[in-house]
Amino acid sequence: MQIIPAIDLRGGSVVRLAQGDYQRETTFSDDPISVANSFRDAGASMLHIVDLDGARSGTPEHISTIEAIKRSTGLRIQAGGGLRNRRSIEYVLDAGAERVVLGTAAVEDPDLVEELVLEIGAERLVVGIDARNDQVAIAGWKEQTNITTLSLLKGMTSLGVFRFVYTDISRDGTMTSPNFAATQCLAEEASRGGSVVIASGGISQLDDLLTLATTGVEAAIVGSALYRGTLDLNEAILQLDPTS
Repeated sequence: MQIIPAIDLRGGSVVRLAQGDYQRETTFSDDPISVANSFRDAGASMLHIVDLDGARSGTPEHISTIEAIKRSTGLRIQAGGGLRNRRSIEYVLDAGAERVVLGTAAVEDPDLVEELVLEIGAERLVVGIDARNDQVAIAGWKEQTNITTLSLLKGMTSLGVFRFVYTDISRDGTMTSPNFAATQCLAEEASRGGSVVIASGGISQLDDLLTLATTGVEAAIVGSALYRGTLDLNEAILQLDPTS
């Protein structure tokens, strides 16, 4: 299981939100490049970068930072936040991201997703399944839909999407442990359709990762636990990550 450290950007700083709430923000660094380099030095092979400003506004606002992190670290980058049209997606890919993560666009514009699978390839496209009580949320998690996690996964798989990031919003940034049952359910459904799931949200310690590794997920995204010092990235990678 690949271990992917997360860098959430807001106002040029590295921050974490609790349950996606912009009023419950903690700033951990004003130097995203330094943070990215520390993750590289700990053995990470990929970074998960979220443009929180872009997620809220609908337009990516940290493309230059993504470009600088890529140039400095050389790591593979999976980036999301505000990617709701072709131009924004192209900007982020041109900045050096290997993968783009679409959330709102996947719900509101499935035709775009289908076109992107053909144009840039399924390997470079990730769909984010962000949910509260199994209902998908969009627009920086501010808007709730009546779409279930399984229905979104099945619909996107039918369009050729290969990879998904699943986040239980109620667990994100809380350090309370992931939603293992929901994660395993999605991973099993994805496997039946020939796709894979990346787990995100609630990871607080190595034991959480060891349990996630039994659910069938391809990878796990880790954020708050690294910044708060309850998880050693190098140790987790050495135990679990064959890609590094």
